[in-house]
Amino acid sequence: MIAIDTNVLLRYLLEDDADQSSKATQLITNKQEVLITDVVLIEAIWTLRGKKYQLKKSELIAVIQALFQEPNIQFEDGQVVWQALNDYRKAKPVKGKEADFADALIVNKARYIASKQGQTFNGSYTFDLAAQKLSGAKIP
Repeated sequence: MIAIDTNVLLRYLLEDDADQSSKATQLITNKQEVLITDVVLIEAIWTLRGKKYQLKKSELIAVIQALFQEPNIQFEDGQVVWQALNDYRKAKPVKGKEADFADALIVNKARYIASKQGQTFNGSYTFDLAAQKLSGAKIP
């Protein structure tokens, strides 16, 4: 298994630098498993959503779904990422603002860790009004 950082993932997804994109594609499509950590995934989504690329929610969902289709890609915990993706997909705007994928991953990762440690998950607290609408998010 190898791991890649955010800029390698972005070069693979964006194909915006011929040399680096080619190298990133070789790494990801080689025969080795490729780990995408939660941090790398969140940074990539944040970048794609930001001022430069301005991908819409539906496009970000498609990116994450496409990563699941790559046979060599592994996530820290694919089930947690998948559940976060589903929660993000279902999230409704509050006062014009939607919960981010990062918000959904934070809640789902916390729930997973609590369960793994045999603890009861009593919520993930946030001041973000849109994130508070996610299942498991709480108001402080």
